[in-house]
Amino acid sequence: MSTRVVLWRHGRTASNAEGRFQGQLDVDLDDVGRAQAAEAAAVLAELAPTRIVSSDLLRAAHTAAALAERTGLVVETDPALRELHAGAWQGLLHAEIRAGWPEMFEAWRGGQDVAIGGGERRSEVGARVADAVRASAAATPDGGPLVVVSHGGAVQAGVLELLGLPIGSWSRLGGLGNCRWAVLEERADGWSLVGYDLGAVPHPPPRRSSSDSAAEAAATV
Repeated sequence: MSTRVVLWRHGRTASNAEGRFQGQLDVDLDDVGRAQAAEAAAVLAELAPTRIVSSDLLRAAHTAAALAERTGLVVETDPALRELHAGAWQGLLHAEIRAGWPEMFEAWRGGQDVAIGGGERRSEVGARVADAVRASAAATPDGGPLVVVSHGGAVQAGVLELLGLPIGSWSRLGGLGNCRWAVLEERADGWSLVGYDLGAVPHPPPRRSSSDSAAEAAATV
């Protein structure tokens, strides 16, 4: 039997709106994020999930709580689903990072697997998130659906790892908007991507201009 997993990014935070790197800072949802979580939960509840497992950071846990309220499920937390640790970059605006670490910032934007701010590499995040998803999927009866609530960079890296794609494929996969999700299925021959950047509205948010690409990248973490 295949196991279906929904990887759901948390709703918006004030730091997301400002273009700050959050990393593992424990920032809660803002009013927009809470509304996003409620709207998305109404859609995800229609999938009749059997389990909800979430990062223990507030923005993810409170997003997960919106679905728990609709389904009656208990939210289980797993610190392995946290966003990557961005080291000295955490809490900074992208302009501040670019000024302080210009070479590392450009390497990161270019998709290189660097330990940003002295913290984690994308490959390290992908490995731990994928391991957490595999463990949760294995413990989910009857093939789910299992809803895993995590973070933008963590979900993107975890999906690449689960699909067996190199971390250098980062830019080809693209990021998730706030409170949007990916759907994967674990089958006998491995993991398959069923849907990506799905949400409560039929189309993803409009893409930002190229001049805003750095702010967009920072806001995903």
